[in-house]
Amino acid sequence: MTSFSDLNLDPKVLKAIEATGYTTPTPIQAGAIPPALEGRDVLGIAQTGTGKTASFTLPMITRLAKGRARARMPRSLVLAPTRELAAQVAENFDNYAKGSRLKKALLIGGVSFKEQDQLIDRGVDVLIATPGRLLDHFERGKLLLTGVEIMVVDEADRMLDMGFIPDIERIFELTPFTRQTLFFSATMAPEIERITNKFLSAPEKIEVARQNSTSDTITQVLVEHAPKRRDMTAKDKRHILRAIVDRDMALEDGAASKLKNAIIFCNRKVDVDIVAKSLKKHGYNAEPIHGDLDQSHRMRTLDGFRDGSLQFLVASDVAARGLDIPNVSHVFNYDVPSHAEDYVHRIGRTGRAGKLGTAYTIAVPADEKYLSAIQSLVKAEIPKGENPWSPPSRKSDVEAAPEAEERKSSRSRTRSRTRPPEAKDDTRTDRAPAEPRPRGGRGRSDPGPRVVGLGDHVPSFIEMSFEERRAETA
Repeated sequence: MTSFSDLNLDPKVLKAIEATGYTTPTPIQAGAIPPALEGRDVLGIAQTGTGKTASFTLPMITRLAKGRARARMPRSLVLAPTRELAAQVAENFDNYAKGSRLKKALLIGGVSFKEQDQLIDRGVDVLIATPGRLLDHFERGKLLLTGVEIMVVDEADRMLDMGFIPDIERIFELTPFTRQTLFFSATMAPEIERITNKFLSAPEKIEVARQNSTSDTITQVLVEHAPKRRDMTAKDKRHILRAIVDRDMALEDGAASKLKNAIIFCNRKVDVDIVAKSLKKHGYNAEPIHGDLDQSHRMRTLDGFRDGSLQFLVASDVAARGLDIPNVSHVFNYDVPSHAEDYVHRIGRTGRAGKLGTAYTIAVPADEKYLSAIQSLVKAEIPKGENPWSPPSRKSDVEAAPEAEERKSSRSRTRSRTRPPEAKDDTRTDRAPAEPRPRGGRGRSDPGPRVVGLGDHVPSFIEMSFEERRAETA
């Protein structure tokens, strides 16, 4: 079996790897590191959680050991789709670069430009950035990319989903064509393939798992529910979520599905907040994380989940890709993802590094087309599981019918008692005409003679018109 010592890595890098506790490279690492050390372009295709970060970090540190950085001209560039993933790459670099004199800078949103500019001005060997913030620095004249020797694109398919492909193409054109390119992705969409054909030169392709496959260490469960009313769907799903959590937390230690912590994925940011608030209201240790929260808040939340002080992380897909959060026992798809590829990345947060994990997906009838797309993508049917929650039982229609009839009859009797006697028979024609309402106010005692029509009280101006008509006729 291949070991890290067989990969011609720098002795200082091997010592740092040993300090982290790793001894054997993963398949993507064993396949990507040798050609990367030779200076060749690499196209790595592997599902999330297979160790792709070390696949480019370790050879990068080894190759950059010789040389010196210049101000505003980084020697290598790592592009990541999200702030969290970029920060994770920076953390990995710090762990593996111990003992070396390499410098790094992290360019992400939510941090002041001034601090980042100061780091760039001193000169950095490794620049780790999100595409938008990198271009911001470049357009402000604070950064030059003409000295880039190694360029890494991590989670390229996520870049595509987030609309970063035009930015990626522009950054490629700003770097020297002699650079080495390490390109990693979990899936190979047609647009990703077009970019690799355009910017990579005879790359070494390493594909360690079937595209769009899920890990065998993950137990997948589909929980179906048909709400009685559409407006009760969200509330019912929250009941189901809590019921599954309570059931799996109560299992004995050592069981494969014992719940210790969980990431709960929602499709919309507003639902992330609602689900997190509902869990906290019912006594669960939960916090939300999504793109609308400031960077410091997001990092505190992630750190709390990593160190175990936070048990439930309610997230949007900002946390679905590439984040290395160890020992996640459960993943919940509170919403079925609308993009089938997101399902693979979501459940990939558990069952990492050979450990067992469980992924639940809560589905309603409206999710049928999304489920079909997911099962078509992974080429497998998601096993169905038991729904541990059902709506509170109601009385049967047979029992409820007599009570309803009695209530209806009671209302009819009440209306009959309060109805005036003279109003009961509106169809009679032989009754005397009702007395006219007195004129002059309710207190008038003598209403005067009864008037029917005009009677004898015809105004004189009307009589004049008749007299003129009679004269013309005569």
